[in-house]
Amino acid sequence: MSKLMGVIVAALAVSAAPAFAADMPVKAEKAPAVAPSPWDIAFGAAIMNDYVFRGVTQSDHKPSVAAYFEPRYNILANLQLYAGLSGESIKFANDAAAEIDFYGGVRPTFGPLALDFGIWEYYYPGGTCFGGTDPGCLPALANGNVAKKNASFFEVYAKAAYTLGDFVFGPNFYYSPNFLNTGADGEYLSGTFKWTAPAKLALGDVGWYVSGEFGRQWLGTSDSFYGLPGTIFANGIPYKDYNTWNVGIGFTWKSFTLDLRYSDTNLNKGDCNAFTSDPGASGTSNVTPINPSGAGSNWCGATFIARLSADLTLGSLK
Repeated sequence: MSKLMGVIVAALAVSAAPAFAADMPVKAEKAPAVAPSPWDIAFGAAIMNDYVFRGVTQSDHKPSVAAYFEPRYNILANLQLYAGLSGESIKFANDAAAEIDFYGGVRPTFGPLALDFGIWEYYYPGGTCFGGTDPGCLPALANGNVAKKNASFFEVYAKAAYTLGDFVFGPNFYYSPNFLNTGADGEYLSGTFKWTAPAKLALGDVGWYVSGEFGRQWLGTSDSFYGLPGTIFANGIPYKDYNTWNVGIGFTWKSFTLDLRYSDTNLNKGDCNAFTSDPGASGTSNVTPINPSGAGSNWCGATFIARLSADLTLGSLK
């Protein structure tokens, strides 16, 4: 009996003793909130059946691929700096096969109003000079057109987008003192709109939108390389200003977008040939003051564009 009582007393003593720290339940401390990084990177790629820039094909109405990489730094919640590098496959009159873009700027926002100011350099390596008297130039193209080896140029731009419910709309303005290195200055002003279907109208997991643009491209007078010897335009041709427009529908799923678009201009085939030096321009009936040969180009005409792209940000992958 005395032994049994001793065991009971010992057990009670152990159960009543304070537990060691290692045996006590640990209350997890909430980790301090980590401030979001002001840095982010946007990147993506695309494939399209035609690369069109302001109504004019840059790929001879052939398929093109594109990719971009854009680091961003948010100085404030409503003020972002950015710089980017992008590239597209092209087919120019001077046989350049790639466009490499360097760009950068600042994006301030004021509630529903988003602004964008920057500079864009269009670099076209690998070109060949056709016609002209510069050393190394080959003879003019078979249809008589000429093209400089270097078509690179830069633009400064200002853009605005205002969000009102499911609509986004606003103007864009670009200026270059030497558009496509032709010697002519260029200004482009356009208005864009986009309506994104609300969630209740989504096609299952697929969202969709309708968007469009109407723009006006003003062009100055070229330098003498593109002049017409023996005419009043010997020192340069006054390129024709033109309107351009596009409208389309797009479908979005996760990071992918399929955009289907119609694009056109009011630039006739003769003035299009004078502007683009299209090596495939042909015929003799498209005579204009700046295109006396009459050759016509379809590089500025109506076209349908199907573009599949993927767009991501580094932040969205975390």
